[in-house]
Amino acid sequence: MTRFILTTALAATLAMPAFAVQPAEGETLAENQTYTYWLLDAIKSLDPAKNTDVEGSDALRSLFEGLMNEDAQGNMVPGVAEEYEVSDDGLTYTFKLREAKWSDGSPVTADDFVFAWQRVVTPATASEYAWYMELMNVANATQIIAGEMDPAELGVRALDDRTLEVTLTAPTPYFLNTLSHATTFPVPRAVVEEHGDNWTRPGTLVGNGAFTLASHNLGVEIVFQKNPEYWDADNVVMETVRGVTVNDNNVALTRYQAGELDRVQIPAGQFPRLSEQFPDQAVSVPYGCSYAYVFNLSDKGPEVLKDQRVREAMALSLNREVMVDQILQGGQRPAYTWTHWAINGFAAPEGGMDDMPYEARLERARELLEEAGYGPQNPVRLTLQYNTDENHRLLAIAAQQFWRPLGIEITLNNVEWAVHTDRLQNQDFEIARYAWCADYNEASTFLDWFRTDGYNSGKWSNAEFDEILAEARTAEDTTPLYRRAEEILAEEVPAVWVYHYAKVDMINPAIRGLPRENLLNTWYAKDLYRVAE
Repeated sequence: MTRFILTTALAATLAMPAFAVQPAEGETLAENQTYTYWLLDAIKSLDPAKNTDVEGSDALRSLFEGLMNEDAQGNMVPGVAEEYEVSDDGLTYTFKLREAKWSDGSPVTADDFVFAWQRVVTPATASEYAWYMELMNVANATQIIAGEMDPAELGVRALDDRTLEVTLTAPTPYFLNTLSHATTFPVPRAVVEEHGDNWTRPGTLVGNGAFTLASHNLGVEIVFQKNPEYWDADNVVMETVRGVTVNDNNVALTRYQAGELDRVQIPAGQFPRLSEQFPDQAVSVPYGCSYAYVFNLSDKGPEVLKDQRVREAMALSLNREVMVDQILQGGQRPAYTWTHWAINGFAAPEGGMDDMPYEARLERARELLEEAGYGPQNPVRLTLQYNTDENHRLLAIAAQQFWRPLGIEITLNNVEWAVHTDRLQNQDFEIARYAWCADYNEASTFLDWFRTDGYNSGKWSNAEFDEILAEARTAEDTTPLYRRAEEILAEEVPAVWVYHYAKVDMINPAIRGLPRENLLNTWYAKDLYRVAE
């Protein structure tokens, strides 16, 4: 037996329409409703089942819409789902879908969600985010991904065209928060089946979002146009959205200052100056991403990294404070945990290396390397790979300099983003720069990355860690479990944490509707508008 959840703010919201952001009283709209933003790299995929990038997710939120969206504070608000019921045992969610259309005019149905979710976990799809369905605790996801059950057995079904039922393996407090992620978006079965891998091309892609794909010149520009078939099109103000790829952040800033871009990341070290000169444009807010140097601990990785003492010495001797305060200078924080400091309910372990003076950390690092048989006379030699970006380059040079006096010789290897991610997926690296951005505002979004069967590019594995995260999925109080999981990461050192992100941007003050209080920085083009300058 199910019941309506009407006592929470979320449920109350779900019973109400969710309209796009509207201009405030006294604001005059510009005649030209165009928003142009900066992309560091090419968007690899516009397939919700195959995207792995933050930039791709931003694009997919324009082209598609899932059951839930996020508001400017990160709260869950209705998307395609108008309301829901949940069973008394917390295992069954029933969503009532609004009347919505695909961009070709056909109706969006519950079966579109069923098809999309089954497609994600189908091994033949090779979705790198298939594990996300496991994180959501969707029934039978694990067995289907392993090839032990048919995708049709996934715990999602259409009761009728506008009623979707989801069955979970355990009560999951954060389940609703997962539903704004692109992996859960519906896709049009007929288009996917007709065009195969080509279904996401301009002129072919059919979406249910507020925008359609006008053009996509890979690595150059992607353009979206307002979708007249979107259910809330009357309240969408922006007409055209452009993402422009510029690999050099300093060049991108120059283009912003020339009026060619409306939003761009501020290069390392320039926020203090720009915030003083342009206080209405330079913005720094907490951003739920963590930056790390991941060790390849797979069979393909270097033997020297199999020694925990070497890894710990590298973690101890990295001067994060200098990297944040003297290089980045944008409100970032030194990282001593993988989980971002601002994640809801997260409590970091106490007594770690962040409580040690840097000189004491250096001395301990030297001792560990000496125990392992290394030092200036017998150096550790490794290659650190990073993708093209001036910030990554500056940080890698700093890390190289911090490690060299201890007898750790680092060769830097700069590659393009597509090459970088392919090498990470294939364990074709020694140490790699990596960052993870939260998929939802709860610590498991970070910690699950290091599960033995998680994304886990370095292939580190720890049975106790896996057991803790499995227990956390059904625990009433996850705080001590997540704290212990971070303690294990600190003991095992599968990566060196570097810093926790802040979103450090120059934003054209004429652009309104970009969130400032959403830790995940989840923005929707449907909520944007340009005021007259």
